[in-house]
Amino acid sequence: MPELRQSIAQHYHERTKYDPQTLASKHQRLDWSKQPVPFKEYKIGSTFELKSYIQEKPNPKVNHPDVRWWERLSQLLSCSYGLTPTIPSLGSAVYLRSAPSAGGLYPAEVYVVSRGTPLLPPGLYNYQCRTHSLMHYWESDVWQKLQEACFWHPSLDSTQLALIVTAVFYRSAWRYEDRAYRRICLDTGHLLGNIELAGAVTDYRPHLIGGFVDEMVNELLYIDPQQEGAIAVLPLADLLDIKQNLPTGRTTLPSTTETNYPYIPDGELLSYFHHHTQIKPGTTGKLNLPEVKQEKSLEDKYNFPFCQKVPTNTKPIFWGDNLKGLKDTILKRRSTRAYSGEDLSFDELKALLDFTYQPQNYIDQGLDNSTDYFDLNLIETFIAVSGVNGLEAGCYYYAPKAQELRQIRFKNFRRELHFLCLGQELGRDAAVVLFHTADLKSAIAQYGDRVYRYLHMDAGHLGQRLNLAAIRQNLGVSGIGGFFDDQVNEVLGIPADEVVIYITTLGRPR
Repeated sequence: MPELRQSIAQHYHERTKYDPQTLASKHQRLDWSKQPVPFKEYKIGSTFELKSYIQEKPNPKVNHPDVRWWERLSQLLSCSYGLTPTIPSLGSAVYLRSAPSAGGLYPAEVYVVSRGTPLLPPGLYNYQCRTHSLMHYWESDVWQKLQEACFWHPSLDSTQLALIVTAVFYRSAWRYEDRAYRRICLDTGHLLGNIELAGAVTDYRPHLIGGFVDEMVNELLYIDPQQEGAIAVLPLADLLDIKQNLPTGRTTLPSTTETNYPYIPDGELLSYFHHHTQIKPGTTGKLNLPEVKQEKSLEDKYNFPFCQKVPTNTKPIFWGDNLKGLKDTILKRRSTRAYSGEDLSFDELKALLDFTYQPQNYIDQGLDNSTDYFDLNLIETFIAVSGVNGLEAGCYYYAPKAQELRQIRFKNFRRELHFLCLGQELGRDAAVVLFHTADLKSAIAQYGDRVYRYLHMDAGHLGQRLNLAAIRQNLGVSGIGGFFDDQVNEVLGIPADEVVIYITTLGRPR
């Protein structure tokens, strides 16, 4: 019996793998004159400035409800995707932001939708990070259209504000070509991690929605779907309003699984793939799609026989009174460019894992213990340890439910990691290299081709928590989206069914 043809998500993943034999021929010299500007401009609209609400000195009117409302919204956007200090470069400047981005290309745009509040009229707003302001470019009430596009998601019933995150494809494709879609979704995941944590700082609870009719949301925002596409919707529940203290809702919907696709030339694969992971108008109602039940497993996926098991329970990271340390960490976060090669302590590694995977340990600090992801049951974590005091070098599976490391291969992989990470010294000199993986075939069977978005955004979200936990402990951290896909599994002993989604390197900065 002939094997079934791959779905478009599997085809995209195979087509965009890096391989040592073909990598050099795929990369062409960049035309820097065509480097995209990572900012959006509007010629018509009214501006709501937010900069005055993030001053270092306390505002004497801080107790006024209106001022406090603006301060909270201002801080939420600043900590999510705001500009941090700029770096001079070749006579100009590189604008850094609070969320990391592969190559500093910042493919995401953040929109605010207001249902209509006493302070923010109904309509559509684009967050202008360069001026830290909101551009009100459409003044009509669009909330009902948003509800319809999101299949009347219950979190939109009582909330007054929502964020919509879009991806501007060319910003990343200019450099990373068709593989850029992976990086776009990872970078969006970083942003979602920031939004979630910034919400805790500002008394908002973002409710993640990944299942919506793409075309309807794109039309609502008046964006060109060939250039830009909605990728996540987040109603903001105001925790200071008891009516908006909402239960968690469904974050995902499945799409179709496409196997009947034509030959797609290089350079067109990204656009084709995104379009064919969309949920189409008229495919739902009360949902004419397969039902998905997210059942949380009580057991970790892998329990390798005869492997060494090392407990990772530890004291939680302290984020400061009123989470001030968390806010400061978000704003000072930087990707590390070089590691010293020195070892980490096992306590430092355990703290990183604890903050990333054990949210229940941070309830008393004001963080949410049921963080919204698309489906974390689909993500697995493997860790290559090169230099951790008290922990043998090798590759481990992290079992978050059991809170332990399970060693699957004994070896110091520094030389191999240097190769696997495309010759980047970050892989060689890091003390720890963490891999997020997923069984892509099984995930597609559950959610259709749209799951490719979900997997990468969830991996980016976890990566951002690792970023912030590392910076809080004065460690170095940097994500890597470019690697030799198949060789990672072979070298480290990761099961063949697991495709590598993302790599995070950790160590002491040089």
